[in-house]
Amino acid sequence: MAQTREEIATLLTTRNNWGRWGPDDQRGAVNLVTPGRTRAAAAGVATGEVLSLSRPFPKDPGPTNPKPASHFVMREARGAGGMASDYLGLNFHGLACTHIDALNHAWSLEGMWNGRQPDDVLRPSGALWGGIEAWGGGIVTRGVLLDVPRYRGVPYVTQDRPVHGEELQEICAAQGVEMQPGDAVAVYSGREEHDRHEAPWGTGPARPGLHASCLGFLRDTDCAVLIWDMLDMAPNGVGMDWAVHAALYAFGTALVDNALLEPLANACAERHRYDFMFVVAPLPVAGGTGSPVNPLAVL
Repeated sequence: MAQTREEIATLLTTRNNWGRWGPDDQRGAVNLVTPGRTRAAAAGVATGEVLSLSRPFPKDPGPTNPKPASHFVMREARGAGGMASDYLGLNFHGLACTHIDALNHAWSLEGMWNGRQPDDVLRPSGALWGGIEAWGGGIVTRGVLLDVPRYRGVPYVTQDRPVHGEELQEICAAQGVEMQPGDAVAVYSGREEHDRHEAPWGTGPARPGLHASCLGFLRDTDCAVLIWDMLDMAPNGVGMDWAVHAALYAFGTALVDNALLEPLANACAERHRYDFMFVVAPLPVAGGTGSPVNPLAVL
């Protein structure tokens, strides 16, 4: 049963993680990724196969990429030889680039992560709080893939049937995996298959994805990272400014948006194993609201 706006608002205020790791903490739920959790993730590697979860660098304009990234290659002579160098520029937030959101990326009326107010910490030159550099050392933990289309027996998630939190619990049971504190959960909704049959995901006023009730799953399981190909459903169905993205400021959960999960879903189904080692290393941009990333799954 879908949760109401009031139930979700209560969850975000009464069960948030503000102060859990101290009033000045800027790492959020990534604090749950202890050295022991990292060692356990590494020990679980079976084949050593590495899969990238990143979409191509978004240089080409398109329906979901109205602000394409800039890429220029420059040549410089050096004696009889020479060298080449690159310039890159991009606005990575949006629907095209695989990126990780920092804890200062979103906020509610009550504030951003740990109650800081955006007017007090956001500057054009960089934020004074919750910047991506807090995760600059990288995040290495156990990852768990939850394959929604395979569980449903459909090719992809549709607008009329968003992903709910209780369904994620059901998928865990069906796949035989148990979530552990500090895990990274990858929710596969079938974005590539969607785009093979319909207009590109995210191009209209409505888009399929995760319902705000998934917030309860993230909090109950103490997820450190959410990796997803389809993001919050839109409209979000509860009339809130933020739906699942509220995990950023309420729980301190790292969000890896626009991940490429189809190859990982296929590999997990082939092996009948849905956990892996997850690795992501944001650029340590001081005061940044996130970073483009190339997240990795090590099987």
